[in-house]
Amino acid sequence: MALVNGALVIKKLIFFLALCLISLLSSSQGGHSNDYDYIIVGGGTAGCPLAATLSQNFSVLVLERGGVPFANSNVSFLQNFHIALEDTSPKSPSQPFVSTDGVINSRARVLGGGSVINAGFYTRASPRFIKSVGWDAKLVNESYPWIEKQIVHEPQPQPFQMAFRDSLLAAGVSPFNGFTYDHLYGTKVGGTIFDRFGRRHSSAELLSSGNPQKLTVLIYATVQKIVFDTSGKKPKAVGVTFKDENGNQHQAFLVDKPQSEVLLSSGAIGSPQMLLLSGIGPKADLEKLNIPVVLNNEFVGKGMADNPMNAIFVPSSRAEKQTLIQTVGITKMGVYIEASSGFGQSQDSIECNHGILSAEIGQLSTIPPKQRSPEAIQAFIKHKRNLPHEAFKGGFVLEKIASPISKGDLSLINTNVDDNPSVSFNYFSHPYDLKRCVDGIRIATKVVQSEHFTNYTRVDKQTVEKILNMSVKANVNLIPKNINDTKSLEQFCKDTVITIWHYHGGCHVGTVVSPDNKVLGVDRVRVVDGSTFSESPGTNPQATVMMMGRYMGLKILRDRLGRAAGI
Repeated sequence: MALVNGALVIKKLIFFLALCLISLLSSSQGGHSNDYDYIIVGGGTAGCPLAATLSQNFSVLVLERGGVPFANSNVSFLQNFHIALEDTSPKSPSQPFVSTDGVINSRARVLGGGSVINAGFYTRASPRFIKSVGWDAKLVNESYPWIEKQIVHEPQPQPFQMAFRDSLLAAGVSPFNGFTYDHLYGTKVGGTIFDRFGRRHSSAELLSSGNPQKLTVLIYATVQKIVFDTSGKKPKAVGVTFKDENGNQHQAFLVDKPQSEVLLSSGAIGSPQMLLLSGIGPKADLEKLNIPVVLNNEFVGKGMADNPMNAIFVPSSRAEKQTLIQTVGITKMGVYIEASSGFGQSQDSIECNHGILSAEIGQLSTIPPKQRSPEAIQAFIKHKRNLPHEAFKGGFVLEKIASPISKGDLSLINTNVDDNPSVSFNYFSHPYDLKRCVDGIRIATKVVQSEHFTNYTRVDKQTVEKILNMSVKANVNLIPKNINDTKSLEQFCKDTVITIWHYHGGCHVGTVVSPDNKVLGVDRVRVVDGSTFSESPGTNPQATVMMMGRYMGLKILRDRLGRAAGI
């Protein structure tokens, strides 16, 4: 074991040495150039592979508003998964936001983006998705392995996840497709960015594949807007303004070439927000905030969606080992079934956690903050103390709607880039989404009732009503409960809806960006992230968002240089 751990240390040391060759600087440090071929706003899940790829041939500046993840044990290890999400300090890698629906969510604020704070599951998009977005399948199939060879691992099967696998099959989610990255109907084990020691390998590590002579990464560099030259027939991006961690203002400029670009990779919240702050969006909304209008586009921020998730509690007589997503059931009814376990701690403290379903993370708290009276909070604490001891030993079966039809929108509250915009997802506003949730809950309860789970957990088979009742209690949220929560599956779906952070949209292809992701109506701006998606790819999007960064980087190089790109 000592030799294995030593090998891991050496591997990590080699990575850090490679990364140190890149100009990784605090934004308040001087010594960096002001002119670049590409400026990437957001060193996240897509931004890091995009930067590493483009730097093979051109100068690249990455501006990341957060810090680095490598010395932060809360994001580096699976066992601490929930802690980073609870951290609401200004420099936390996770920034909470509350949608107008009342569901508290999170957005990343760290080099590596969402891949630093997520549950780590890695699975590719379906061929149908690749075709629907118009990507070159050959180039896609070159880009996925580039990611996988560097940071993706096969998970070690854990007893809870194996019982979940067998229960899915018993519930009819078949066949079993084994370990695979591919999106296949049935039950499968996917990849993970956690290695066998429980250490996370995020998108930030992909920067080590960049060209250190051409790649500069500034951390704690918060871009405030894109700067445009509006003197010509079409507005043209010339650079960005940003502030460092001390609040000092800076500018970075593009090289004066037609192919140079500002590339937005700030995520489904950050990228539409940045376009609006830069003067691209609905004219009336911009004028209300005294933002100079660069381009009137009513579609910026529209079509926001989040995949609604509901959870079924799995009681256990034993303390479960911590596991995040390893196994997934992919149904033909547009529902995905996953599971997590082992994040319970104490039965008498409001500080206890349920990991992916933690009330302290805020996912389950869907009463808007202004309605959280002291009485409601005290009732919440008392209720949590009265939970059965099993609530802190078991796990959860997670049911998620694929491709929700319900849509919302995003708009600015003010012009402070540090503040979250207003976001609505309108969960279950479309009846078909609600129908699929009901179907998914029925499958999830069958899974929990399976003899494979009851034999493993050593807990007697429960009725559907009791399972739902335990789930409502174990979810320990502040949602006003209805007396028919356990009688009506529709009401259960509405009252216990949470998020699994797969929100997308706001910069859709055809209305905000072109098929090659260039912002319509202006020159030298492109969006490369999940804000361009009309649906979340696969069961979990991170694999495809990482691949998108590599794919778009390769496409830009090949379109610009042809064979001379050498990639």
